[in-house]
Amino acid sequence: MDILIKVLQLFLCFTLLVGLHELGHFLMARAFGIRVEKFYIFFDPWFSLFKFRHKQTEYGIGWLPLGGYVKIAGMIDESMDTEQMKQPVKPDEFRAKPAWQRFLVMIAGVVMNILLALVIYTGVCYVWGDTYFSNDDARWGYNFNDRAHALGFEDGDRIVTIDGQRIDNVSSIPTLLLITDKDREVVIERNGERRTLILPLEELIALRRSGDMNDFQTLVHPFLIDSIAAPAAAEAGLRHGDRIVALDGERLNDFSAYPGRLAARKGSVARLTVERAGEEIELAIPVDTAGRLGVFTADPSKVYPLRTRHYTLLESIPAGVKRCGRVIASYWEQLKLIVQPRTKMYEELGGFIAIGSIFPSEWNWHDFWLKTAFLSIILAVMNILPIPGLDGGHALFTLWEIITGRKLSDKFLEAAQYVGLAIILVLLLYANGNDIYRFFIK
Repeated sequence: MDILIKVLQLFLCFTLLVGLHELGHFLMARAFGIRVEKFYIFFDPWFSLFKFRHKQTEYGIGWLPLGGYVKIAGMIDESMDTEQMKQPVKPDEFRAKPAWQRFLVMIAGVVMNILLALVIYTGVCYVWGDTYFSNDDARWGYNFNDRAHALGFEDGDRIVTIDGQRIDNVSSIPTLLLITDKDREVVIERNGERRTLILPLEELIALRRSGDMNDFQTLVHPFLIDSIAAPAAAEAGLRHGDRIVALDGERLNDFSAYPGRLAARKGSVARLTVERAGEEIELAIPVDTAGRLGVFTADPSKVYPLRTRHYTLLESIPAGVKRCGRVIASYWEQLKLIVQPRTKMYEELGGFIAIGSIFPSEWNWHDFWLKTAFLSIILAVMNILPIPGLDGGHALFTLWEIITGRKLSDKFLEAAQYVGLAIILVLLLYANGNDIYRFFIK
Protein backbone atom coordinates (compact mmCIF):
# COMPACT_ATOMS: atom_id res chain seq x y z
CA MET A 1 0.00 0.00 0.00
CA ASP A 2 2.89 2.37 0.83
CA ILE A 3 4.42 1.85 -2.61
CA LEU A 4 1.02 2.39 -4.27
CA ILE A 5 0.61 5.76 -2.53
CA LYS A 6 4.09 6.81 -3.65
CA VAL A 7 3.34 5.74 -7.23
CA LEU A 8 0.02 7.59 -7.25
CA GLN A 9 1.67 10.78 -5.99
CA LEU A 10 4.44 10.50 -8.58
CA PHE A 11 1.92 9.86 -11.37
CA LEU A 12 -0.31 12.79 -10.37
CA CYS A 13 2.69 15.11 -9.98
CA PHE A 14 4.30 14.07 -13.27
CA THR A 15 1.02 14.33 -15.18
CA LEU A 16 0.48 17.84 -13.85
CA LEU A 17 4.03 18.98 -14.60
CA VAL A 18 4.21 17.50 -18.09
CA GLY A 19 0.69 18.61 -18.99
CA LEU A 20 1.26 22.23 -17.96
CA HIS A 21 4.70 22.34 -19.58
CA GLU A 22 3.32 21.21 -22.92
CA LEU A 23 0.28 23.45 -22.47
CA GLY A 24 2.68 26.41 -22.34
CA HIS A 25 4.09 25.52 -25.76
CA PHE A 26 0.59 24.84 -27.10
CA LEU A 27 -0.97 28.11 -25.94
CA MET A 28 1.93 30.24 -27.17
CA ALA A 29 1.93 28.51 -30.54
CA ARG A 30 -1.80 29.00 -30.96
CA ALA A 31 -1.49 32.64 -29.87
CA PHE A 32 0.75 33.21 -32.91
CA GLY A 33 -1.47 31.20 -35.23
CA ILE A 34 0.88 28.20 -35.45
CA ARG A 35 -0.76 24.85 -36.18
CA VAL A 36 -0.30 22.21 -33.48
CA GLU A 37 -0.76 18.70 -34.86
CA LYS A 38 -0.45 16.72 -31.61
CA PHE A 39 -0.72 17.40 -27.88
CA TYR A 40 0.33 14.39 -25.79
CA ILE A 41 0.91 13.75 -22.11
CA PHE A 42 3.52 10.95 -22.04
CA PHE A 43 4.99 9.45 -25.20
CA ASP A 44 3.01 7.24 -27.57
CA PRO A 45 5.37 5.07 -29.64
CA TRP A 46 3.30 2.55 -31.67
CA PHE A 47 0.07 3.27 -29.80
CA SER A 48 -1.64 5.59 -27.31
CA LEU A 49 -3.85 4.83 -24.31
CA PHE A 50 -6.37 7.50 -25.23
CA LYS A 51 -6.77 10.05 -28.01
CA PHE A 52 -9.27 12.26 -29.80
CA ARG A 53 -9.13 14.92 -32.48
CA HIS A 54 -10.47 18.45 -32.18
CA LYS A 55 -10.10 20.71 -35.20
CA GLN A 56 -6.48 20.37 -36.38
CA THR A 57 -5.02 18.86 -33.23
CA GLU A 58 -4.89 15.29 -31.94
CA TYR A 59 -4.99 15.15 -28.13
CA GLY A 60 -3.91 12.02 -26.29
CA ILE A 61 -2.24 10.18 -23.42
CA GLY A 62 0.71 7.93 -24.23
CA TRP A 63 1.81 4.80 -22.43
CA LEU A 64 5.49 5.72 -21.89
CA PRO A 65 5.74 8.12 -18.88
CA LEU A 66 9.08 9.70 -19.81
CA GLY A 67 7.67 13.12 -20.65
CA GLY A 68 5.23 14.58 -23.15
CA TYR A 69 5.23 16.63 -26.32
CA VAL A 70 3.39 18.92 -28.69
CA LYS A 71 4.04 18.34 -32.38
CA ILE A 72 4.22 21.81 -33.87
CA ALA A 73 3.83 22.01 -37.65
CA GLY A 74 6.98 23.07 -39.48
CA MET A 75 9.41 22.42 -36.65
CA ILE A 76 12.26 19.95 -36.32
CA ASP A 77 11.59 18.28 -32.98
CA GLU A 78 11.76 14.84 -31.37
CA SER A 79 9.30 13.47 -33.95
CA MET A 80 12.04 13.97 -36.61
CA ASP A 81 9.40 14.48 -39.27
CA THR A 82 11.83 15.51 -42.00
CA GLU A 83 9.35 14.84 -44.81
CA GLN A 84 7.21 17.75 -43.67
CA MET A 85 10.22 20.03 -43.81
CA LYS A 86 10.69 19.21 -47.52
CA GLN A 87 7.26 20.61 -48.35
CA PRO A 88 6.63 24.27 -49.24
CA VAL A 89 6.33 26.54 -46.20
CA LYS A 90 2.76 27.19 -45.11
CA PRO A 91 1.74 30.37 -43.27
CA ASP A 92 0.52 28.49 -40.18
CA GLU A 93 3.80 26.63 -39.66
CA PHE A 94 6.44 27.29 -37.02
CA ARG A 95 9.17 27.97 -39.58
CA ALA A 96 7.03 30.67 -41.25
CA LYS A 97 6.94 32.83 -38.13
CA PRO A 98 9.40 35.54 -37.04
CA ALA A 99 12.30 34.41 -34.85
CA TRP A 100 11.04 36.28 -31.78
CA GLN A 101 7.71 34.42 -31.92
CA ARG A 102 9.47 31.07 -32.29
CA PHE A 103 11.70 31.95 -29.33
CA LEU A 104 8.68 32.65 -27.13
CA VAL A 105 7.06 29.37 -28.18
CA MET A 106 10.23 27.52 -27.18
CA ILE A 107 10.55 29.00 -23.69
CA ALA A 108 6.80 28.94 -22.91
CA GLY A 109 6.98 25.47 -21.32
CA VAL A 110 9.76 26.51 -18.94
CA VAL A 111 7.88 29.71 -18.07
CA MET A 112 4.77 27.65 -17.32
CA ASN A 113 6.71 25.42 -14.91
CA ILE A 114 8.18 28.43 -13.09
CA LEU A 115 4.72 30.00 -12.86
CA LEU A 116 3.35 26.74 -11.44
CA ALA A 117 6.06 26.71 -8.76
CA LEU A 118 5.31 30.35 -7.92
CA VAL A 119 1.58 29.63 -7.60
CA ILE A 120 2.20 26.56 -5.41
CA TYR A 121 4.66 28.31 -3.08
CA THR A 122 2.30 31.28 -2.79
CA GLY A 123 -0.60 28.96 -1.99
CA VAL A 124 1.45 27.00 0.55
CA CYS A 125 2.49 30.23 2.29
CA TYR A 126 -1.12 31.39 2.45
CA VAL A 127 -2.70 28.09 3.57
CA TRP A 128 0.01 26.60 5.79
CA GLY A 129 2.51 29.40 6.33
CA ASP A 130 6.21 28.74 6.94
CA THR A 131 6.73 26.18 9.70
CA TYR A 132 10.28 25.53 10.82
CA PHE A 133 12.49 24.86 13.79
CA SER A 134 14.75 27.77 14.58
CA ASN A 135 18.39 27.17 15.38
CA ASP A 136 18.07 29.90 18.02
CA ASP A 137 15.81 27.57 20.02
CA ALA A 138 18.47 24.82 20.12
CA ARG A 139 19.92 26.34 23.26
CA TRP A 140 21.15 22.96 24.51
CA GLY A 141 22.78 22.13 21.19
CA TYR A 142 22.73 18.91 19.22
CA ASN A 143 23.81 15.31 19.50
CA PHE A 144 25.92 14.17 16.54
CA ASN A 145 26.51 10.85 14.81
CA ASP A 146 29.91 9.17 14.49
CA ARG A 147 30.75 10.84 11.16
CA ALA A 148 30.05 14.24 12.67
CA HIS A 149 32.23 13.41 15.67
CA ALA A 150 35.06 12.51 13.27
CA LEU A 151 34.72 15.97 11.71
CA GLY A 152 35.26 17.59 15.12
CA PHE A 153 31.73 18.09 16.42
CA GLU A 154 30.94 17.22 20.03
CA ASP A 155 27.55 16.48 21.57
CA GLY A 156 26.08 19.70 22.90
CA ASP A 157 27.61 21.88 20.16
CA ARG A 158 25.32 24.35 18.41
CA ILE A 159 26.08 25.31 14.81
CA VAL A 160 26.06 29.12 14.51
CA THR A 161 27.24 29.87 10.95
CA ILE A 162 28.39 27.95 7.87
CA ASP A 163 30.82 29.91 5.68
CA GLY A 164 29.64 33.08 7.38
CA GLN A 165 25.94 32.40 6.75
CA ARG A 166 23.88 32.50 9.92
CA ILE A 167 21.72 29.44 10.55
CA ASP A 168 18.08 30.07 11.30
CA ASN A 169 16.08 27.21 9.81
CA VAL A 170 17.63 23.96 11.07
CA SER A 171 16.54 22.07 7.95
CA SER A 172 18.95 24.18 5.88
CA ILE A 173 22.03 22.72 7.63
CA PRO A 174 22.46 19.62 5.37
CA THR A 175 22.25 21.69 2.17
CA LEU A 176 24.64 24.37 3.41
CA LEU A 177 27.16 21.75 4.51
CA LEU A 178 27.07 19.40 1.54
CA ILE A 179 26.33 21.52 -1.53
CA THR A 180 29.84 22.88 -1.98
CA ASP A 181 32.97 22.61 -4.10
CA LYS A 182 35.32 23.67 -1.31
CA ASP A 183 36.07 23.21 2.38
CA ARG A 184 33.42 24.53 4.76
CA GLU A 185 34.13 26.87 7.69
CA VAL A 186 31.69 26.17 10.50
CA VAL A 187 31.40 28.30 13.63
CA ILE A 188 30.00 26.39 16.61
CA GLU A 189 29.07 27.34 20.15
CA ARG A 190 30.52 24.97 22.75
CA ASN A 191 30.15 25.52 26.50
CA GLY A 192 29.38 29.20 25.95
CA GLU A 193 32.40 29.79 23.69
CA ARG A 194 32.58 30.03 19.92
CA ARG A 195 35.00 27.88 17.96
CA THR A 196 35.73 27.38 14.28
CA LEU A 197 35.84 24.00 12.53
CA ILE A 198 37.23 23.54 9.01
CA LEU A 199 35.47 20.64 7.26
CA PRO A 200 37.53 19.29 4.32
CA LEU A 201 35.71 18.86 1.00
CA GLU A 202 36.81 15.22 0.76
CA GLU A 203 35.18 14.46 4.12
CA LEU A 204 31.98 16.25 3.10
CA ILE A 205 31.85 14.24 -0.13
CA ALA A 206 32.24 11.02 1.87
CA LEU A 207 29.49 12.17 4.24
CA ARG A 208 27.12 12.95 1.35
CA ARG A 209 27.77 9.61 -0.33
CA SER A 210 27.34 7.68 2.91
CA GLY A 211 23.76 8.86 3.40
CA ASP A 212 24.49 9.52 7.08
CA MET A 213 23.19 13.09 6.94
CA ASN A 214 19.72 12.15 8.16
CA ASP A 215 20.92 11.83 11.74
CA PHE A 216 23.98 14.06 11.39
CA GLN A 217 22.63 16.24 14.18
CA THR A 218 19.63 15.67 16.42
CA LEU A 219 18.31 17.97 19.10
CA VAL A 220 19.51 17.37 22.63
CA HIS A 221 16.55 16.23 24.75
CA PRO A 222 17.37 17.84 28.11
CA PHE A 223 16.43 16.24 31.41
CA LEU A 224 14.22 19.19 32.24
CA ILE A 225 11.94 18.86 35.28
CA ASP A 226 8.30 19.79 34.63
CA SER A 227 6.78 18.59 37.91
CA ILE A 228 7.65 16.56 41.02
CA ALA A 229 5.58 13.45 41.83
CA ALA A 230 7.67 11.90 44.64
CA PRO A 231 7.72 13.80 47.97
CA ALA A 232 11.24 12.51 48.62
CA ALA A 233 12.54 14.20 45.46
CA ALA A 234 10.89 17.50 46.46
CA GLU A 235 12.26 17.26 49.98
CA ALA A 236 15.74 16.60 48.55
CA GLY A 237 15.56 19.92 46.70
CA LEU A 238 14.41 19.25 43.11
CA ARG A 239 12.27 22.06 41.65
CA HIS A 240 10.18 22.71 38.58
CA GLY A 241 12.43 24.07 35.78
CA ASP A 242 15.58 22.35 37.04
CA ARG A 243 17.76 20.72 34.40
CA ILE A 244 19.75 17.66 35.43
CA VAL A 245 23.15 17.82 33.70
CA ALA A 246 25.23 15.16 35.48
CA LEU A 247 24.85 11.94 37.46
CA ASP A 248 27.51 11.04 40.05
CA GLY A 249 29.90 13.50 38.41
CA GLU A 250 29.36 12.18 34.86
CA ARG A 251 28.03 14.89 32.56
CA LEU A 252 25.13 13.65 30.45
CA ASN A 253 23.47 16.14 28.12
CA ASP A 254 20.63 13.99 26.84
CA PHE A 255 17.73 12.54 28.81
CA SER A 256 18.12 9.19 27.02
CA ALA A 257 21.39 8.56 28.92
CA TYR A 258 19.75 8.65 32.38
CA PRO A 259 17.15 5.81 32.64
CA GLY A 260 19.68 3.00 32.30
CA ARG A 261 22.09 4.53 34.77
CA LEU A 262 19.34 5.28 37.30
CA ALA A 263 18.08 1.70 36.99
CA ALA A 264 21.52 0.56 38.17
CA ARG A 265 21.06 2.68 41.30
CA LYS A 266 17.52 1.64 42.26
CA GLY A 267 16.88 1.67 45.98
CA SER A 268 19.86 3.96 46.60
CA VAL A 269 20.69 7.64 46.30
CA ALA A 270 21.88 9.39 43.13
CA ARG A 271 24.16 12.41 43.30
CA LEU A 272 22.81 14.82 40.69
CA THR A 273 24.22 18.04 39.29
CA VAL A 274 21.32 20.40 38.60
CA GLU A 275 21.35 23.61 36.57
CA ARG A 276 19.09 26.25 38.10
CA ALA A 277 18.93 29.95 37.16
CA GLY A 278 22.29 29.75 35.42
CA GLU A 279 24.06 28.09 38.34
CA GLU A 280 24.88 24.44 39.06
CA ILE A 281 24.09 22.83 42.42
CA GLU A 282 24.62 19.33 43.81
CA LEU A 283 21.63 17.33 45.11
CA ALA A 284 21.31 13.83 46.57
CA ILE A 285 18.04 12.37 45.28
CA PRO A 286 16.57 8.98 46.31
CA VAL A 287 16.04 6.46 43.50
CA ASP A 288 13.01 4.19 44.06
CA THR A 289 13.01 0.41 43.59
CA ALA A 290 11.92 0.84 39.95
CA GLY A 291 14.94 3.01 39.20
CA ARG A 292 13.01 6.28 39.00
CA LEU A 293 13.37 9.70 40.60
CA GLY A 294 9.63 10.34 40.72
CA VAL A 295 9.57 13.34 38.37
CA PHE A 296 7.89 14.27 35.09
CA THR A 297 10.03 15.75 32.33
CA ALA A 298 9.01 18.65 30.10
CA ASP A 299 7.24 17.81 26.84
CA PRO A 300 9.76 18.12 23.96
CA SER A 301 7.18 20.05 21.91
CA LYS A 302 7.18 22.71 24.63
CA VAL A 303 10.94 22.68 24.98
CA TYR A 304 11.42 23.01 21.22
CA PRO A 305 8.36 24.76 19.77
CA LEU A 306 7.95 24.90 16.01
CA ARG A 307 7.78 28.43 14.69
CA THR A 308 5.15 29.30 12.10
CA ARG A 309 5.04 32.50 10.06
CA HIS A 310 1.53 33.16 8.78
CA TYR A 311 0.80 35.30 5.72
CA THR A 312 -2.17 37.22 4.43
CA LEU A 313 -3.08 36.68 0.79
CA LEU A 314 -1.13 39.76 -0.28
CA GLU A 315 1.88 38.86 1.90
CA SER A 316 1.94 35.30 0.56
CA ILE A 317 2.71 36.49 -2.99
CA PRO A 318 6.16 38.04 -2.32
CA ALA A 319 6.86 35.24 0.19
CA GLY A 320 6.10 32.65 -2.49
CA VAL A 321 8.29 34.49 -5.02
CA LYS A 322 11.22 34.61 -2.56
CA ARG A 323 10.84 30.93 -1.71
CA CYS A 324 10.74 30.00 -5.38
CA GLY A 325 13.84 32.10 -6.02
CA ARG A 326 15.74 30.40 -3.19
CA VAL A 327 14.89 26.93 -4.51
CA ILE A 328 15.93 27.85 -8.07
CA ALA A 329 19.24 29.28 -6.84
CA SER A 330 19.93 26.23 -4.67
CA TYR A 331 19.14 23.76 -7.46
CA TRP A 332 21.25 25.73 -9.93
CA GLU A 333 24.20 25.53 -7.53
CA GLN A 334 23.74 21.76 -7.29
CA LEU A 335 23.59 21.49 -11.07
CA LYS A 336 26.87 23.39 -11.44
CA LEU A 337 28.54 21.05 -8.96
CA ILE A 338 27.46 18.00 -11.00
CA VAL A 339 29.79 19.01 -13.86
CA GLN A 340 32.74 19.47 -11.49
CA PRO A 341 34.40 16.03 -11.21
CA ARG A 342 36.11 16.75 -7.87
CA THR A 343 32.74 17.12 -6.10
CA LYS A 344 31.54 13.70 -7.36
CA MET A 345 27.98 15.07 -7.38
CA TYR A 346 27.38 13.27 -10.68
CA GLU A 347 27.28 10.03 -8.70
CA GLU A 348 24.15 11.32 -6.94
CA LEU A 349 22.10 11.65 -10.14
CA GLY A 350 18.85 9.71 -9.91
CA GLY A 351 16.03 8.67 -12.20
CA PHE A 352 12.38 7.84 -11.74
CA ILE A 353 12.91 5.56 -8.73
CA ALA A 354 14.82 8.31 -6.90
CA ILE A 355 12.15 10.86 -7.79
CA GLY A 356 9.36 8.55 -6.61
CA SER A 357 11.18 7.83 -3.35
CA ILE A 358 11.01 11.48 -2.25
CA PHE A 359 7.24 11.22 -1.80
CA PRO A 360 6.00 10.01 1.62
CA SER A 361 4.17 6.71 2.09
CA GLU A 362 1.17 8.58 3.51
CA TRP A 363 -0.80 11.14 1.53
CA ASN A 364 -0.06 14.65 2.74
CA TRP A 365 -1.22 17.54 0.57
CA HIS A 366 1.22 20.03 2.10
CA ASP A 367 4.15 17.77 1.35
CA PHE A 368 2.76 16.81 -2.07
CA TRP A 369 2.52 20.41 -3.24
CA LEU A 370 6.01 21.25 -1.96
CA LYS A 371 7.46 18.25 -3.81
CA THR A 372 5.52 19.17 -6.95
CA ALA A 373 6.81 22.76 -6.86
CA PHE A 374 10.38 21.52 -6.41
CA LEU A 375 10.10 19.04 -9.31
CA SER A 376 8.51 21.76 -11.46
CA ILE A 377 11.60 23.88 -10.90
CA ILE A 378 13.85 20.93 -11.75
CA LEU A 379 11.89 20.36 -14.97
CA ALA A 380 12.19 24.04 -15.87
CA VAL A 381 15.92 24.28 -15.17
CA MET A 382 16.74 21.02 -16.97
CA ASN A 383 14.68 22.03 -20.01
CA ILE A 384 16.32 25.43 -20.36
CA LEU A 385 19.80 23.89 -20.59
CA PRO A 386 21.33 24.60 -24.03
CA ILE A 387 21.19 20.97 -25.14
CA PRO A 388 19.82 20.27 -28.63
CA GLY A 389 16.49 18.48 -28.33
CA LEU A 390 15.56 20.37 -25.16
CA ASP A 391 13.73 23.69 -25.08
CA GLY A 392 16.97 25.44 -24.22
CA GLY A 393 18.68 24.09 -27.33
CA HIS A 394 15.86 25.24 -29.61
CA ALA A 395 15.78 28.63 -27.88
CA LEU A 396 19.56 29.03 -28.23
CA PHE A 397 19.45 28.42 -31.99
CA THR A 398 16.56 30.87 -32.35
CA LEU A 399 18.38 33.45 -30.22
CA TRP A 400 21.37 33.08 -32.51
CA GLU A 401 19.12 33.89 -35.46
CA ILE A 402 17.68 36.95 -33.67
CA ILE A 403 21.16 38.30 -32.90
CA THR A 404 22.90 37.50 -36.20
CA GLY A 405 19.95 37.68 -38.57
CA ARG A 406 21.04 34.33 -40.07
CA LYS A 407 18.87 31.24 -39.84
CA LEU A 408 20.54 27.88 -39.25
CA SER A 409 20.00 25.29 -41.97
CA ASP A 410 17.49 22.46 -41.59
CA LYS A 411 20.33 19.97 -42.09
CA PHE A 412 22.22 21.46 -39.14
CA LEU A 413 19.10 21.47 -36.97
CA GLU A 414 18.38 17.82 -37.84
CA ALA A 415 21.94 16.80 -36.94
CA ALA A 416 21.79 18.80 -33.71
CA GLN A 417 18.47 17.14 -32.83
CA TYR A 418 20.03 13.68 -33.21
CA VAL A 419 23.00 14.69 -31.06
CA GLY A 420 20.70 16.13 -28.42
CA LEU A 421 18.49 13.04 -28.33
CA ALA A 422 21.61 10.90 -27.90
CA ILE A 423 22.79 13.05 -24.99
CA ILE A 424 19.37 12.89 -23.35
CA LEU A 425 19.21 9.11 -23.80
CA VAL A 426 22.65 8.67 -22.21
CA LEU A 427 21.65 10.86 -19.26
CA LEU A 428 18.41 8.90 -18.79
CA LEU A 429 20.26 5.58 -18.88
CA TYR A 430 22.92 6.83 -16.46
CA ALA A 431 20.46 8.34 -13.97
CA ASN A 432 18.15 5.34 -13.94
CA GLY A 433 21.14 2.98 -13.88
CA ASN A 434 22.27 4.78 -10.72
CA ASP A 435 18.81 4.09 -9.26
CA ILE A 436 19.07 0.39 -10.01
CA TYR A 437 22.54 0.21 -8.48
CA ARG A 438 21.62 2.17 -5.32
CA PHE A 439 18.27 0.56 -4.60
CA PHE A 440 18.77 -3.03 -5.78
CA ILE A 441 22.50 -3.85 -5.94
CA LYS A 442 24.47 -1.68 -3.50
